[in-house]
Amino acid sequence: MRYLPTGKWMGAADAHTIQEIGIPSLVLMERAALGCLEVMKKEQVDLSHTLIVCGSGNNGGDGLVLARLLFEEGQRATVVFVGKRESRSEECKRQMEILEKLQIPIYTEIPLSDFSHVVDAVFGVGLSRPVEGGYLEILRQMNEISAAKTAIDIPSGIDSANGQVLGYAFAAELTISMQCEKIGSVLYPGCRYAGKTRVIPIGIDLSLFTQNPDICFTYEERDIPLRLPMRAPDSHKGTYGKALVIAGSKGMSGAAYLCASAAYAMGAGLVRIYTPEENRVVLQQLLPEAILTTYQRFSEEEVQELLRWADVVAIGPGIGQSELSAQILDVVLKNAKVPCVIDADGLNLLSQNDRIHFLNQLSERVILTPHMKEMERLLYDVDMRELKEQRFKYLQEFVEKYPAVCVLKDTRTVVARRGSQMYVNTSGNAAMAKGGAGDVLTGVLLGLLAQKMEPFEAACLGVYLHGTAGDLARDKKGAYGVLARDLVEALAFCGKTEEA
Repeated sequence: MRYLPTGKWMGAADAHTIQEIGIPSLVLMERAALGCLEVMKKEQVDLSHTLIVCGSGNNGGDGLVLARLLFEEGQRATVVFVGKRESRSEECKRQMEILEKLQIPIYTEIPLSDFSHVVDAVFGVGLSRPVEGGYLEILRQMNEISAAKTAIDIPSGIDSANGQVLGYAFAAELTISMQCEKIGSVLYPGCRYAGKTRVIPIGIDLSLFTQNPDICFTYEERDIPLRLPMRAPDSHKGTYGKALVIAGSKGMSGAAYLCASAAYAMGAGLVRIYTPEENRVVLQQLLPEAILTTYQRFSEEEVQELLRWADVVAIGPGIGQSELSAQILDVVLKNAKVPCVIDADGLNLLSQNDRIHFLNQLSERVILTPHMKEMERLLYDVDMRELKEQRFKYLQEFVEKYPAVCVLKDTRTVVARRGSQMYVNTSGNAAMAKGGAGDVLTGVLLGLLAQKMEPFEAACLGVYLHGTAGDLARDKKGAYGVLARDLVEALAFCGKTEEA
């Protein structure tokens, strides 16, 4: 796993490293510039004439050191200082003095020239107010130059805490981050401005981040084999759990199929579908491995019996918002003693008639999987724009109020539970923006829960694997041709692990 801090927390770790560990700031700055140059070479950036635009903080200091290193290698570099001299950090001031002693010119305006490369070292992670005036004009000039573009740490103009554009931002093709990728360059639209992000270690101590609930984390491919449930060689179908899928309505058999098949693909031992009678023939043909129980009218006794059978339950995909669906959901909310995943219409029904208070009864056994619009309904009085800009705040408040695991689905899905660091998913792609992809995710989570994974761990791992399946499907079928069923097929190749 790796951390995704805000600029504020990265600054705290930087200060801790300097003041408590004792590594001088100038040493960290030298390492940063050396690392940047190494990455630029690996990425085959044209360094024949680099424009480096520097601000008055330590980000500007990194840029000044980079300029010196380029000159030492015989490369051509033009340095432009656009900050306020009286506001310079001590490190920035020292680096400017070094360049002046080496007779390396420092300009205050971007000269007319043919640049091969533009480096943004203007603001870094400390910016918290809109870019305006002369700074806006400088960033505009930098964007208009026809050359490769690199940002140091994070593109200037991007809020390091939420990825929002603070009025105007530098559009990088490559961003080189110090020690950690910042959450603002992971979330959109910041991710789009960052381009390809490369992280370089410079020696900043990250012990402040351990178990700090304000710090987000994400998974990498190497984490997955260690987190997948093991398959014992002497096991049987009962070992891997009995999963109940309450899904589908008349004309919506696909949701039940995708959810149930994903649960099987993720390793569940036995999957039972509870769905309207109209879906029987289609589902028996599509997924003969599943047990099928159908209904034509509401029967509380039948639902209770199914709940006693199941080790885990998923409810919501394609069930609609009829009175019959609401009655089934109410029985599940009041009587389920096992882990539950509530998705889609289950969430829409949950937001009605004050049903949401049942979450306190289900405790942390429940995983909710709302997309942004469904989360807006669950929160009642928060609009979409506000939710997107302050998703961590509202998600934290939600899980503090209701002891559920919440999977807030978006381009960057966030998983939260009370008292834990939030997981931010970085796998997946736009090819997954198709009907049925959410049903597959519900099945993935159900399959992991069936194998006795703890709900929060299942949610984080499931979201990552779902996105990884999307990446594999896109690589095989292209950005336009991926269907939800392709995600199920690709799950078989995600995070392969050996038997116990």
